Amino acid sequence: MQNSNHIENPDVIIVGSGVMSANLGALLKRLDPTLRIQLYEVTDGLAQEASHGWNNAGTGHAGICELSYTPTQKADGTVDVSNAIKIFEQFERSRQFWAYAVASGMVDKPKEFVNPLPHISFVHGAKWVDYLRARHSAMSAHHFFQEMEFSTDPAQIGSWAPLLTEGRGNVPIAATKMDSGTDMNFGAISRKLLAWLAKQDGCNVADNHRVLDLDKTADGWDVKVRDLKSGRTFRNRAKFVFLGAGGGSLKLLQKSGIPASKGLGGFPIGGQWIICENPAIVAQHQAKVYGQPLDAAPTMAVPHLDTRILDGKKTLLFGPFASWTTKFLHRKGSVMDLPGSVKPHNLGTLLKIGATNLGLVKYLVQQGTQSMKDRLDVLHVFYPAAKKEDWKLIDAGIRVQAIKKTDGQAGIVHYGTEVITNDEKTISALLGASPGASVSVHIVLEVIQKCFPQLLASNEGKARMKEMIPTYDVDIKRPENAAFFREVAQKAQQNLQLI
Repeated sequence: MQNSNHIENPDVIIVGSGVMSANLGALLKRLDPTLRIQLYEVTDGLAQEASHGWNNAGTGHAGICELSYTPTQKADGTVDVSNAIKIFEQFERSRQFWAYAVASGMVDKPKEFVNPLPHISFVHGAKWVDYLRARHSAMSAHHFFQEMEFSTDPAQIGSWAPLLTEGRGNVPIAATKMDSGTDMNFGAISRKLLAWLAKQDGCNVADNHRVLDLDKTADGWDVKVRDLKSGRTFRNRAKFVFLGAGGGSLKLLQKSGIPASKGLGGFPIGGQWIICENPAIVAQHQAKVYGQPLDAAPTMAVPHLDTRILDGKKTLLFGPFASWTTKFLHRKGSVMDLPGSVKPHNLGTLLKIGATNLGLVKYLVQQGTQSMKDRLDVLHVFYPAAKKEDWKLIDAGIRVQAIKKTDGQAGIVHYGTEVITNDEKTISALLGASPGASVSVHIVLEVIQKCFPQLLASNEGKARMKEMIPTYDVDIKRPENAAFFREVAQKAQQNLQLI
């Protein structure tokens, strides 16, 4: 997807075509139609790395079913659900903007990128049943989650998701369910937004272009680019650069030389799924079901059994399973990515990671050496009657976990999403993983507020943002704003054809 009108010396250069870049480009152009924006993508085609449909689980992360967002039960028996509430609010911003994009004609056919799908939390064992009951009590007390159901009855749980109870023994089980969950194709919404952006005056989206280097100028950045089809290398200047290139962002951030890049490292973790395409089995499971965490597994590896809807076809997905890699990108990465990222300024941080995260290292070794039988054994915790012949292994994407010096301590692995911005507010880089794609609009809105405050300073700018994200300046977590939240959420769901 290469527009013929390459933009020279634009206001903004965006690197990468995933969901973060797509949302940022679209929001900026809507806020200021005069902005000139050039986007470069290294792959042939757009959103082919982490945002690609099979490179992530497609969960519309809203804090509903992911137990990793709610810490384990406290001594007093309660569960802190504040993080789940925060993530729900952030996903709601994404949903509102995508609903606006549909209503305004920026994108069409919402079912190609979002579909309604119940979100279920599922646990087994008396301790975890008690935990889930306490979690449900705290969650359902908030207006975001009032519709959440809870059950310990196998018959009830089986009516929600038959595969969970088929062939299961007498172990105590529990589940919660909300019908307002979603399945997302982040690649599809990215391509739709970028197709709109490419048609706007002063904007261009170019794939098969690799950004090689960045040099700071008096008022921005000089960016070195190679056209991979022609082999031509050229330079382009911009006042602001956004590095939304997934794992590729770290290397470019290091080349920028900004102080925030010092001491920063990255740890790549590859992913794999096992999937089922047997129509008889797929038809029995219509939900995303997240379970309790595995020992020593990173946050991103909490197992889940999901319906996946891609290009109109339903499939079952289970995982994720980790794999060892030194690449930072799935399609366009190199085995030298990790070794090449080791610098004198981050060597100490990386060494400490190895010393203080032995559980993670052990987990990756175990994951990399397991057989299909081993993977089926984990699946049987969710689906006891699963048969090997119905499932196959596929590769998923790569997540580069940010490793940085935090609070004076080196070697802390961050499993969330990090945005690194220089003091001059002329460059921002995205690092990290889940729940990034789901809360991407919230994240890029923070980039806009920090680096483009003038776009929101005027009444006109505020009105434009309010039209796109009605709750952007309202704390919808507060009880007094519950009615406003419900009104806006219902409108967004209608525009996205979710209800």
